[in-house]
Amino acid sequence: MSSKALFVGVDLGTSGCRAIAIDAERQIQGEARCEMPEPIQKGDGFEQEPHLWWQAVGQTLSQLFQQIPAQQVAAMAIDGTSGTLLLCDAQGNPIGPALMYNDARANAEAERMERIVSEQSAAHGPTSGLAKLLWLQRCLPTENVRHVCHQADWIVGQLSDRFDRSDINNSLKLGYDPIKRQWPDWMGHLGVLREWLPKVYLPGHSMGTISNTIAARFELNPNTQIIAGTTDSTAAFIATGADQIGEAVTSLGSTMVMKVVSAWPVFAPQFGIYSQPLGNYWLVGGSSNSGGRVLRHYFDDQQLATLSAQIKPEIPTGLDYYPLLSPGERFPLCDPKLAPRVGPRPTDDVQFLQGLLEGMSQIEHQAYQRLAELGAPYPITIRSAGGGANNRQWQTIRQQQLKIEFCEARQQEAAYGSALLALKGIVGELKHD
Repeated sequence: MSSKALFVGVDLGTSGCRAIAIDAERQIQGEARCEMPEPIQKGDGFEQEPHLWWQAVGQTLSQLFQQIPAQQVAAMAIDGTSGTLLLCDAQGNPIGPALMYNDARANAEAERMERIVSEQSAAHGPTSGLAKLLWLQRCLPTENVRHVCHQADWIVGQLSDRFDRSDINNSLKLGYDPIKRQWPDWMGHLGVLREWLPKVYLPGHSMGTISNTIAARFELNPNTQIIAGTTDSTAAFIATGADQIGEAVTSLGSTMVMKVVSAWPVFAPQFGIYSQPLGNYWLVGGSSNSGGRVLRHYFDDQQLATLSAQIKPEIPTGLDYYPLLSPGERFPLCDPKLAPRVGPRPTDDVQFLQGLLEGMSQIEHQAYQRLAELGAPYPITIRSAGGGANNRQWQTIRQQQLKIEFCEARQQEAAYGSALLALKGIVGELKHD
């Protein structure tokens, strides 16, 4: 392998795409991003046109390859939003819109699944990939359907002209069994057609090469490898450098995601807790409905920055908040009717914001306690990712609550984590300093 080889990670979210290129020493050599329209809400449903993803990926890669020599790219890996799903035909043409990660209209399907789906599966609930698949089967014409694709899978298909491949982390919410490494037999009892399901690869393993069309379009080497990626939150975890048992990462994005490295898997779908393979270990965690989405309901970015700077973390507000936008929480509490607790509201916005941050810090603390109760290790260190990771006052509040060593994340961008997977696919197991 040439010392000049480059490795590209592509992170696809709901409102934009980012790509990062690194070298064999894991140093960033180029990065680019592109925005795209937000998903369209239809009641409990959230939809997006898949072609918007490919348009954003194409624009982002074009920008990236203006910074780096495309011919030196040895491998690429893609991450996408977990549970986002679409159906497509043999050529990869979408049949209907994609249902986004938070699409929750498949309630009838979720109820039917409860009697059949394995108790330990990550496929429970109306937002799971499996529930979405059953909903799509019921509501769309299926005579031309040949493939079920997650967001990352479909981009892999655009790059490789193969739409029948996925990674194990994206496939968990569709029903894939990470222990037996197979699609379970019980999926047939739900009417799922096995021939639609993708072949599943471990993150960091080669799924083949780019297509000749893509090689010509971007002036890439035709031997450029497509490496199995992961979900966006797991890519962000990998980016931080956490990879030893007990090392945890809290992602402070629109929602709060708490994950810790464990020697063994933990499955507790009633709390939304599932486990993903992470090298020789497992990544165990769950997501709260609280997070940045609640903060932005009350304040814009400028207000958050200005008010946060005035917070005095050493003087607690005493406000007992559980910040949610609407009733219902799954992790660390399991209560679909849990009411938001964001009152009484002080007249001082600084106090109000501090109370919200204190409430979210308490949720984070409870989350890691819950994971430990169920068999995962209690964190020995915590790294932070997501937009909220840059809020120093919030970090101080969190440290006061959790009383755990906080480590600086190596990187926070999911695209960097995917670039590391692309590197791993060529040079083998990653070794962190």
